[in-house]
Amino acid sequence: MPTLLDVVLHPERRKASPEPVPVSLVPVFRYGVVVWLVALVVTAVLRWSDLASTTAVWVCFTGALLGAAGYVWARSRPGR
Repeated sequence: MPTLLDVVLHPERRKASPEPVPVSLVPVFRYGVVVWLVALVVTAVLRWSDLASTTAVWVCFTGALLGAAGYVWARSRPGR
């Protein structure tokens, strides 16, 4: 096994890196948007009851909007 110094000085001697694993981000964005929308409904109800601030509602709305944009981006990626 080569030492760290040997690997740093001679990078061509180390093992080749493994191939990256293909991962679909579509489910990640899908479930993320669902969670943000549930949080939006909860904060909207709490805001209606004067128990939450308007900022919390806007944060949840923005999270859902950015998640939806990420979902569209992930679906449009070629080869995924």
